[in-house]
Amino acid sequence: MDTVQATIDIHTHYVPKGWPDLERETGGSGPWPWLRSDSEREAMLMLGSTEYRPLRAAAWAAEERLAAMDADGVDVQVVSPTPLFFSYARETTEAIKVSRIFNDLALEVCDPAPQRLIPFCQVPLQDTDAACRELDRCLENGHVGVEIGNHVGDRDLDDEGIITFLQHCADRNAAVFVHPWDMPSSPRLERWMARWLVGMPGETHLSILSLILGGGFDRLPPHLRLCFAHGGGSFPYWVGRMDNAWHQRPDLIATSEFPPSHYLNRFSVDSAVFNHASLRLLVDVMGSDHIMLGSDFPYPLGERPAGHLIRQAEFLTKEQQQQMLGGNAQQFLGTDSGVTMLAEEQAAS
Repeated sequence: MDTVQATIDIHTHYVPKGWPDLERETGGSGPWPWLRSDSEREAMLMLGSTEYRPLRAAAWAAEERLAAMDADGVDVQVVSPTPLFFSYARETTEAIKVSRIFNDLALEVCDPAPQRLIPFCQVPLQDTDAACRELDRCLENGHVGVEIGNHVGDRDLDDEGIITFLQHCADRNAAVFVHPWDMPSSPRLERWMARWLVGMPGETHLSILSLILGGGFDRLPPHLRLCFAHGGGSFPYWVGRMDNAWHQRPDLIATSEFPPSHYLNRFSVDSAVFNHASLRLLVDVMGSDHIMLGSDFPYPLGERPAGHLIRQAEFLTKEQQQQMLGGNAQQFLGTDSGVTMLAEEQAAS
């Protein structure tokens, strides 16, 4: 009998169908995110009085999400917070309350299909001890991993407190998904969604580079399971430039034990790059064993049908496609995630 492998989308987001008033719950002044319900199936994510993002029911309704997964041939989704909820700029006490509210609601979103919807939590990353406590609480409650932003203010991922949190994730065997957020703003970046089209890839590039040149990977254990969104941003395209700089300007750049390309096996990326030329580059640089299907569902800049790019890539072998569609993600999530059980049930049926 052929081995049945679950197709796993490791990059999706949720927005609950409403939540308590965050100003009242935290005592912190606005603007806070809230949901304006426009109909049973449509809503607007608000930030204070500003319209932030239109949403459809798939953001909160498990039945809508599962129907889309079935249509796309996806067995499992990792369901992560929408980065707007991170609240890293807030006081720690406020961010703790926000994290607990949304983490508990994430379990409700995923509860109708616990083997198919895998919740990742958020943490108050501005406070290392509080972040570790919330991760522990969430792992005990059913979350499988954590989504973090790629920076906290001016603190990048090589910051000592964030490294301590990542070490804790490794100790707890928790997968970590890094998503760019809080992109720089300027008049030049406010046109054409340039903050998303240029700022997001640059943010991810910088955060990976910080883990390398800031010595983060030299301090963290190799078994830390770490994945970066959107194909690693612009990082994979510029590995050669960074290696060249490491060798040519060691006085400024050779701050890691090895050149940047040495660390490519220390993290994974998702497949949300949207064309075959980009995917081929990603495979050449990262290897097919470090790429996982990621769609950015349910947002409009995501891939539908999820996994179409990988399935239609003629330059990939069948084994590589299987790795990227699910095999790598099963290892990323770990044996306790329920994905192995789902695959076994599919084989039995």
